[in-house]
Amino acid sequence: MFDLVYAMGTGGGEGQSGGIGAFLPLIIIFAIFYFLLIRPQQRKAKQHKQVLAALKKGDRVVSSGGLHGLITGLTDDVVTMEISPKVRVKVTRGSIAGIIGRAESGT
Repeated sequence: MFDLVYAMGTGGGEGQSGGIGAFLPLIIIFAIFYFLLIRPQQRKAKQHKQVLAALKKGDRVVSSGGLHGLITGLTDDVVTMEISPKVRVKVTRGSIAGIIGRAESGT
């Protein structure tokens, strides 16, 4: 019985090269996840942050809940949107999904 355990324990030099080879598939999988999932998500978040920073009165926007409206007021955290004549709602600035139309520079 001890001969079997001793025979299994002697790798014959495989332990040295097997260490880095065992982690190679994990490194490759992480690289694939980084380039296909993490990096594009970071890029999209950066673009969304730039859109939120560029908001101004008169922009037509859509919220993440699907409300379309015209920006009538802005603070650091809250956007006031007019969704129909004389109907205004306040939404969190982060919930603005995108800009539909820009305010005209003459207005």
